[in-house]
Amino acid sequence: MQKKDFFIGILLGLVGGFIGCFIALKIYTDLNFIDGFKMMQQGGLIGKVITLGAILNLILFFILLKINRDLMARGVILAMFVLTILTLIL
Repeated sequence: MQKKDFFIGILLGLVGGFIGCFIALKIYTDLNFIDGFKMMQQGGLIGKVITLGAILNLILFFILLKINRDLMARGVILAMFVLTILTLIL
């Protein structure tokens, strides 16, 4: 049960980061997701978009702590580390 909660937290963190990136691209560009992502990558701004997308994970983290889902919150933190490494690579 505990490992399941941790992996659900990782999945929630990755999906939250993806949705956050999608929302950030929709706010800052009028293009669809793929074209906006390519445009930001060519401009060297994709790291900033991923960082803005991680704000949704921060909100998710505090919600999970509030409802006493500590292992899921740890999974979200691990997903944020993965997104941070991805930001450094891109």
